[in-house]
Amino acid sequence: MMKKTVLTGLIICGMVIGANAQTGSAGKNDPKAKVVLDGVSKKFKSLKSVIANFVLKVEGANNSVNDTKKGSVYVKGPKYKVIMDGQEIISDNKTSWTYAKDVNEVTISNVDQSNSSMTPAKIFTNFYDNDFLYRLNGETTEKGKVLQNIELTPTDKSKNFFKVLVDVDKKNQTLARMKVFEKNGNRYTYEILNFQPNGAVKDDLFTFDAKKYPGVEVVDLR
Repeated sequence: MMKKTVLTGLIICGMVIGANAQTGSAGKNDPKAKVVLDGVSKKFKSLKSVIANFVLKVEGANNSVNDTKKGSVYVKGPKYKVIMDGQEIISDNKTSWTYAKDVNEVTISNVDQSNSSMTPAKIFTNFYDNDFLYRLNGETTEKGKVLQNIELTPTDKSKNFFKVLVDVDKKNQTLARMKVFEKNGNRYTYEILNFQPNGAVKDDLFTFDAKKYPGVEVVDLR
């Protein structure tokens, strides 16, 4: 069974995309794909906040794992909170808290302020510019929505994944789905079920209040 830390990392890092960005690949990007991705980035940056519900589907190599987890993400500027099946991941852009319900434990750490770090906010913005080559593979229609299909390949070939497929809702210019293909055969699909722009999100949502978790064990790594 896949480690819990892998699933946690996928959500925090927007499906593990783009840590340690590298530039200077010899390949060329598709300008049509860039127009689509830039549209998603521009749309997100214009919003005060975002609330989204998602499904994370995990498929192991040779059908070794088949698991589905539901969750919600709240984003306000660089701040975010992810709630997923007994886990909460919170950041106020200075401090991050990862809470595990099954052991009633929260791990506290400082936020990595380098440009190489990835967060749920960055998944909707221009994470692609320095980390990937990208091309538009056409359009498909699902449930009445036209999706623009983009394939990304990492410029850093030492990554543990070799391909990412991104589907963008053409009408709303929002991310609809992302699928990561690892070299070991594992696949992770991150699908947005609904996307609420400018929802009511209070700032206290982005801090961890230990008083609401009686008996919680605190692991402070700062």
